[in-house]
Amino acid sequence: MAFVKKPVTGMKDILPEEMQLRDYVAGVIKETYRSYGFTPMETPCMEHIANLSSKQGGENEKLIFKVLKRGEKLKLAEAKEEGDLVDMGLRYDLTLPLARYYANHANDLPAPFKALQIGNVWRADRPQRGRYRQFTQCDIDILGEPSNLAEIELILATTETLGKLGFSGFEIRINDRRILKAMAKYSGFSEDAFEEAFIILDKMDKIGADGVAAELLKAGFQEESAQKYLQLFEEVGKEPDSVAALELLAKRLDGCLEDEARQGLREIIESVDRTKTAGFRMVFDPTLVRGMGYYTGTIFEIAIPEFGGSCGGGGRYDQMVGKFTGSPVPACGFSIGFERIILLLTERGYQIPGQPKKTAFLIEKNYPAERLCEALKEARLAREAGQQTLLVRMKKNKKFQKEKLAEEGYCEFKEFFC
Repeated sequence: MAFVKKPVTGMKDILPEEMQLRDYVAGVIKETYRSYGFTPMETPCMEHIANLSSKQGGENEKLIFKVLKRGEKLKLAEAKEEGDLVDMGLRYDLTLPLARYYANHANDLPAPFKALQIGNVWRADRPQRGRYRQFTQCDIDILGEPSNLAEIELILATTETLGKLGFSGFEIRINDRRILKAMAKYSGFSEDAFEEAFIILDKMDKIGADGVAAELLKAGFQEESAQKYLQLFEEVGKEPDSVAALELLAKRLDGCLEDEARQGLREIIESVDRTKTAGFRMVFDPTLVRGMGYYTGTIFEIAIPEFGGSCGGGGRYDQMVGKFTGSPVPACGFSIGFERIILLLTERGYQIPGQPKKTAFLIEKNYPAERLCEALKEARLAREAGQQTLLVRMKKNKKFQKEKLAEEGYCEFKEFFC
């Protein structure tokens, strides 16, 4: 069988120029998050299949790369169901592994625990612009903090990072799962049908209100309930001020919505608006759902106009750690869409600031070995002076060689002849 030189579908090779940008962006992310007190940590790329298939990950559980049992454990002839063949899978996000990690190490971790994790995740998804089957996630999470301070710090740290990378004019869309449930209850949906309604509502930005109405009716919801539900979104959508829109909705939902949810969301919006450093808007969006099944309260998402979709998101998931320990732990996290940020920066022609001077030392092919140390010494001195140096043998077509090196950013050349 012939070797295949292209990467598998949905995964990509990363060329040096992009790798430099990725390293720089990851450095900005780490530096900013550390300044907020977040601590780097790491989890394995694989998780127990029972954890990954626990109905916490929403639609992503349909996209798991599952791993066959190995050696004597794999008994194909005796297998009657998937569990007889599979015992682990590649993680589809960093949140569930973090919850397991915290449950396993809570006694050795500070309280609250402010976690910073950057790593690859895998989803058997349909590849498209800014979406791959293997991609990097950058997460910050606060575990053990029940108050809105967690949400406020997560949003401020994430938006400060985006600001440092040159992004402005974007939005942080924010909602609360308790508001979603109150709206569904007010509209007459039965509680056991809430999640199905939310899955349909999550398509609002793609199929519009008419499309959502049609899908609700197709799913068996009463026309009166569907109209009442969508009328709420229409009324709130006419109010441009986020706090005013929130208060308007809370008034309509009187008796269905806990005041704690309204007050908490208002506190987050107002606190972030008063203390933010980047140029963005906080936008209350009652249509925001976030597909993960583990969210219990506040949810938020990054919307950058030039991408036309989500560039990151997160929310509160107070019940997940308790799935492992039996005791719930307040938890909230925010994930930057690393691949989409890289895509946007690349399309903008982003130049990494403060790049060191790059010098190429071209050494003639027959340059004597006894004098090579002179060139090596000069290169070392240049590096000590803060330059990036490259030692290469001089090619026959020296002009073309220099042109290619100049494309890589080398602006100075030193030649060593016999």
